[in-house]
Amino acid sequence: MPARRLHLVRHGEVHNPDRVLYGRMPGFVLSARGHRMAALAAEHLATGPSARRVVRLAGSPLERAQQSAQPWAESFGLDVRTERRIIEPTNCFEGKTFEASGALRHPTSWPLLRNPFRPSWGEPYRAIAQRVIAAMEDAWDELAESDDDGDIVFVSHQSPIWMAHLQLAGKPLWHDPRSRRCQLSSITSFARIDGRFTEIDYAEPAASVGAVDAGAV
Repeated sequence: MPARRLHLVRHGEVHNPDRVLYGRMPGFVLSARGHRMAALAAEHLATGPSARRVVRLAGSPLERAQQSAQPWAESFGLDVRTERRIIEPTNCFEGKTFEASGALRHPTSWPLLRNPFRPSWGEPYRAIAQRVIAAMEDAWDELAESDDDGDIVFVSHQSPIWMAHLQLAGKPLWHDPRSRRCQLSSITSFARIDGRFTEIDYAEPAASVGAVDAGAV
């Protein structure tokens, strides 16, 4: 049966006291607040007026996404599939910081900033959008061929979710990363209307936790 909605969920707060741009680096796991945020995100769709029936769950292979997927698995009785296409993009600044004395002050970093439209410092925006949307389409088609009836949840990262949002909305992919509307443990929801994904909702169920959002690429 066809899916009802597909939700792109961002992971919760990461323990990152040095504010490292962690990208795909191992060892960056959820903080105590991050675990609470992930639980609130799952609770948002599991109970109350926003409750949905989730029948498929997948997460990026990175630790923070897998941890953030666990409350969803427990709430809906699902296994967490690993979907590599929704992983954080590559980035040349991985492992560095953007503090006052950080990477951007060093002339060796300046050539990496030569083309913000691509961007020159990491995986192309279009490539990110295409791989995430391909994963969304495959999951939707797979569910359509099954007997299950409900929603799909992908637990991912800020950049992949925002790139999919921009691409599906028909907006330019180049942007200021500081302007992304994709907070920690947020839920960006899509339905398939007239054969294409259309964003129908955005929620921040863990906004009240007061997390520190540092380290996203």
